[in-house]
Amino acid sequence: MVSKPNVFIIESLDFDDEKSDRFEGKVLSQILKLNGIASEYYYIRTKQELDEIIDKFDESDYRYLHISCHGSPNSLETTLDSVSFEELNTMLSPCLDKKRVFISACEMVNADLAGALIGDSECFSVIGPSEPVSFSDATIFWSSFYHLMFNDNENAMKRKEIKQILEKITDLFDVKVNYYSKSKSLGIKEVKY
Repeated sequence: MVSKPNVFIIESLDFDDEKSDRFEGKVLSQILKLNGIASEYYYIRTKQELDEIIDKFDESDYRYLHISCHGSPNSLETTLDSVSFEELNTMLSPCLDKKRVFISACEMVNADLAGALIGDSECFSVIGPSEPVSFSDATIFWSSFYHLMFNDNENAMKRKEIKQILEKITDLFDVKVNYYSKSKSLGIKEVKY
């Protein structure tokens, strides 16, 4: 079955962020819909909910997975649980073939995460900030990224166009990004913006 060029968003925040209404993923979903881009948005608080919603992602046949959460150099943080990269790989690798993963989380997108997600699947790429970024900057950055990508080609995100757009918007918004992709000759290729 051919995947749909739509964005599936999973978000999890800490209680302070919830109280302050910092729902980057929800805002992103609304902006995508304003642009005529189909998206599904789910808010979760636990590891168990994450696993259930990943099953929904798999069933959706959406091509792009966007995760908005807190993170660390070795884990994804939900509101109430920590999810190691190994656990995340177990949940995600069966449903990442020919898909792209975008992660909006501080310090999480690194070679260890890329190795876990790309190494065990046919995932095309893992992209996200390499250092802390504010909620407002992240929301504007990702909204701009998707807007430009879908304006360029509403049916697919190609490596060349992704790189061109990342070069433009990382400079514009002063957001540092890691881009990991599968390479036949290099295994997993890393590009820093």
